[in-house]
Amino acid sequence: MITTKVDTQVVIDFFNDFANQIKKNTVVILDNASIHTSKLFKAEIPKWKSLGLELIFLPPYSPELNKIEILWKHMKYHYHKLEAYTSFDNLYKHVKNLLDTYGSIYDINFR
Repeated sequence: MITTKVDTQVVIDFFNDFANQIKKNTVVILDNASIHTSKLFKAEIPKWKSLGLELIFLPPYSPELNKIEILWKHMKYHYHKLEAYTSFDNLYKHVKNLLDTYGSIYDINFR
């Protein structure tokens, strides 16, 4: 987790690190956020593909296909306690706990 602004360069840096660590061909499904569709980001795609990282974009306006949107919605409306919103530090700790325990304490049936 990071607490700074996430812009195109931050995402590019993440994908560079990720692409250099993968051991087998890997597919990542992305939404059409502007940080994923910028000229800077798109210019990196051929390099990542050569490293075995394939990017597939969801159709525009399809939040029902975007599992992270479903997870964020559950986090916001079902899992967060009111105290999570009392400070940035509390929110950070609460989100980190939810992500760390997702699949054991917290879970969603996407079917």
